[in-house]
Amino acid sequence: MNHSTSARSEFFAGMRAIIPLVIGATPFGMLFGALAVSVGLSWWATMGLSLIVFAGSSQFVAAGLVGQGASVGIIVLTTFVVNLRHALYAASLGPYLRHLSHRWLAPLAFLLTDEAYAAVIHRFEQADESPNKHWFYFGGALLMYVNWQLWTVAGIVTGQRLKSVGDLGLEFAMVVTFIGIVVPLIRRWPMLVCALVAGAMALLLNGLPHQLGLILAALCGIVAGVLIENFLPHDSSNESSDQKQP
Repeated sequence: MNHSTSARSEFFAGMRAIIPLVIGATPFGMLFGALAVSVGLSWWATMGLSLIVFAGSSQFVAAGLVGQGASVGIIVLTTFVVNLRHALYAASLGPYLRHLSHRWLAPLAFLLTDEAYAAVIHRFEQADESPNKHWFYFGGALLMYVNWQLWTVAGIVTGQRLKSVGDLGLEFAMVVTFIGIVVPLIRRWPMLVCALVAGAMALLLNGLPHQLGLILAALCGIVAGVLIENFLPHDSSNESSDQKQP
């Protein structure tokens, strides 16, 4: 892409870029809709979570906690912590979006997901000076949002008709999707260490209640990555050449 890329071109390019991740999230959205109604959430509450919260992991956690009879405070706190990773995504995207008005920042913040970040960060890191890269972000994130709503509806309908939908094994899509998101982003040693430590700790702490193992694993991975970043010798020449890559 060059500096003259139009907003329209960026918008549709963003949609095309996120299609593989949209496909991966499709059964994930369907499974959420089915499982949410199976644990006792009404169809409108299930749909409301997808429309307003729009955060797959947190939605699954919230539905699971509802099924366990957890208190509202526990549900809110747990889902809040699970979604804290979005603060890291926002910090990473901030330098590329600081010139935008709040009328742009508000919808882009709402539409920020793991998939949207994975698709858009590569576009922002490209060296061209297109003033419309935020349209790339908007196009991809909007497609993900619409797709998630459609498959939540499909899951609600399926869950009401097939009570054993949770036994179909659709949850594999979540694992595959996140692998597809994470692997292309691992480009330096600190990133690799962060991923390995977080994965190992998630397995070790899997038995903790209320998804605490996942939260602690993420924190351990972040700490390990920061430590490696601070103590590993930097090759400035390689970093400079990486930054010049389109």
